[in-house]
Amino acid sequence: MDPSGEVRAGITRARVNAALRRRGNWEQLLKFCAVGVTGYAVNLAVYTLLLEGFGIHYIPAAICSFLVAVTNNYVWNRLWTFRAERGHYAYQGMRFLVVSTLALAANLVVLQLYVDAGLDKVAAQAIAIVLVTPVNFVGNKLWSFGR
Repeated sequence: MDPSGEVRAGITRARVNAALRRRGNWEQLLKFCAVGVTGYAVNLAVYTLLLEGFGIHYIPAAICSFLVAVTNNYVWNRLWTFRAERGHYAYQGMRFLVVSTLALAANLVVLQLYVDAGLDKVAAQAIAIVLVTPVNFVGNKLWSFGR
């Protein structure tokens, strides 16, 4: 942020405040979170199956479960959450994958920290997913499905 209060991307505090007051943004956030709940359930179910059912190390299990969940989330976010902003599915899909991969990187850092601190691996993953959700939403709203 420079001294005038403008962020590098050209977003002013006034624009951020206006965006926070728009009902449509909050409705999209709620839809995104509802889709996220399904992705969360898919992610944890696949993660637990790979971790406990197949004995896969928790990091590859987290990556595999991410790929399944991100596919679920992309489809539902494209069809429902950001329906009005639909562009070419492959173009949006690639952007969605980039944002989600960045969210995965953040998730893996948080997961590793919690596991190293002695937290149960499934609980650590559950917390990590929740903590990276806001960043994921903003990235997808502004870039993946942005107008």
